[in-house]
Amino acid sequence: MTTTLEEPKVDSPPPPPARRRWEPWALGALLVGTAVAYIWGLGASGWANSFYAAAVQAGSESWKAFFFGSSDAANSITVDKPPMSLWLMSLSVRIFGLSSWAMLVPQALLGVGSVALLYAAVKRWFGAPAGLLAGLVLALTPIAVLMFRFNNPDALLVLLMIASVWAMLRAVEDGRTRWMVLTGVFVGLGFLTKQLQVMLVVPPLALTYLVAGPPKFGKRLAQCFAALGAMIVSAGWWLLIVELWPASSRPWIGGSQNNSILELTLGYNGLGRLNGEETGSVTPGGSRGDAASAAAGAGEAMAGGGMPAGGPGGGGGMWGSTGITRMFESAQGGQIAWLIPAALILLVAGLALRGRAPRVDTQRASFLVWGLWLLVTGLTFSFMAGIFHAYYTVALAPAVAALVAIGSVTLWRRRDALWVRAVLAVTLLATAAMSWVLLGRSASFVPWLKWAVVVVGVVAAVAVLVPASTRGRLAAVVTLAALFTGLAGPTAYAVNTIATPHTGSIVSAGPTVEGGRGGPGGMGGPGGMDGAGRMGGGTAGAAMPAMPGGAAPGASDGAAAGATDGMGAMGGGAAGGLLSGSTPGTELVSLLEQDSGNYTWVAAAIGSNSASGYQLATEDPVMPIGGFNGSDPSPTLEQFQQYVADGKIHYFISGGRGGGMGGDGPASEISTWVQENFTAVTVDGVTLYDLTS
Repeated sequence: MTTTLEEPKVDSPPPPPARRRWEPWALGALLVGTAVAYIWGLGASGWANSFYAAAVQAGSESWKAFFFGSSDAANSITVDKPPMSLWLMSLSVRIFGLSSWAMLVPQALLGVGSVALLYAAVKRWFGAPAGLLAGLVLALTPIAVLMFRFNNPDALLVLLMIASVWAMLRAVEDGRTRWMVLTGVFVGLGFLTKQLQVMLVVPPLALTYLVAGPPKFGKRLAQCFAALGAMIVSAGWWLLIVELWPASSRPWIGGSQNNSILELTLGYNGLGRLNGEETGSVTPGGSRGDAASAAAGAGEAMAGGGMPAGGPGGGGGMWGSTGITRMFESAQGGQIAWLIPAALILLVAGLALRGRAPRVDTQRASFLVWGLWLLVTGLTFSFMAGIFHAYYTVALAPAVAALVAIGSVTLWRRRDALWVRAVLAVTLLATAAMSWVLLGRSASFVPWLKWAVVVVGVVAAVAVLVPASTRGRLAAVVTLAALFTGLAGPTAYAVNTIATPHTGSIVSAGPTVEGGRGGPGGMGGPGGMDGAGRMGGGTAGAAMPAMPGGAAPGASDGAAAGATDGMGAMGGGAAGGLLSGSTPGTELVSLLEQDSGNYTWVAAAIGSNSASGYQLATEDPVMPIGGFNGSDPSPTLEQFQQYVADGKIHYFISGGRGGGMGGDGPASEISTWVQENFTAVTVDGVTLYDLTS
């Protein structure tokens, strides 16, 4: 006798329940409220991250710069990411003109779209209350509030990652290949936004569909390969064009040492982020690709300046300590950690409740994909040894929001069981404890709130254990208390973030926190950065030696201070630096604009941030020598000398950063050559050289 194992039959999805009258009103209120929060006072942040703002301006002037993501309209070098996130902002600026609003409103709308899409992805299988809760949690997550009001690529990346999960769950629902193909398209577009970071969601997508997809295993596997093909096509077309385009007629690929998009993908933006061996990185010794020497060099160079080379625990150098607790440390905790304990508890409980459901159960698949997203991405961020910034954690926000929503609603519907009520109580206590810790790191920020959260959280936890409290009007009171426990802290941080302008390359949400890491990768603390990306109270001039291209002989004291700002070239001032854009005065802007039409570049400056402010002020191309870090070999000294001989560059602006912290490389050579052959003048506290005299 032969026994045949058949795949479980999948019934057609039940018709959606009749929409309650309050649902569209509630969704409308959520989306309108999110839009108001994300758009309110956007202009206060100015150019936000001027590194990307300059590329947006360039793309609005030149279609070639638009396609490649060039830092300047004359196409000398690209930013160190693919250009898809820049395209939306550049189109807006091309239509409405160059302004902070024209650049940042598309980012805010991406945030509204992310909230709406997460609502749809959760509501379809768990109901409107769960969808609304997921959207609300995402909208109020502090780092999400910041990134959807900023011009980094992360806003578009989050939207596309949510879209990929939504499409995959639709495939789990009906088994159609088209949904898996669409999943691959969304992942591919995510690659064109921030390269390999989007790949962190691929294992959760593939594993969940292989486990829960309706067709037989062979077809499920084939559908996953179809998704892979769609991903390769949707991302590969741009990579192929860039790789095949003659290098002599396109911009240098920023962030690469060999002018290769593949090198950028696999190196600086790829494995280098995991193992710390990032050629051309900003760490001392980073240009040698030696993570250990980079960390050691950082410790020596920054000993007096409030930029610690590492923290307790594992490695990470100046990017912070690595380890399982990294997401809860001072730099990252207030950005994302408020509801991570709750999400993990509810993930386990939700899977337990759905444990005996059919293999193709869409609700269990939802727990699985959101849970794997949180675990894979969270563990990667926790242990990566390369460049890491706290704002990367926005990639965790949708998974945390979804798990909190679907877990809470699933358990609440089964609250008749004592063990379920016990889990809900533990979740509330863990959330209250997490808020106590995070709010306690900012002692002067709404000091009474942590007490209120703990008291309400404890009362709510006790009430949940009492069956009578989960019925009727008392249930509504308990629900409101639970919402206060989970969202009071994030909401306070969100309001602070909305009210605070944010500028620079490294920013964080919320108030300044005690024990925050200084320098790149961390905020707060002495010498570090506050929540707006401003430098803290480091010892001026003690942290690092001045970089090549810094204050030249004969420059004013003000120019020198502006170039170092207590952190060598990482500081700000009129000339800008590694992490902040230049802020030229009116006299300097007028000088640069004179006869600007006669030159390909009105000026050249070392480092993209230093060049960005001059370009945004004049709306004329400014060459960023060496790209973001000043360490890319573009242009070489010989190329720069030829540009000068051909009369293509008017001024060389001193300040900024170049040549890596070791002080060698093309940027340093160019700076030395200019200082030896041209006369320095100082305008508005900035030293510059007329290369035509």
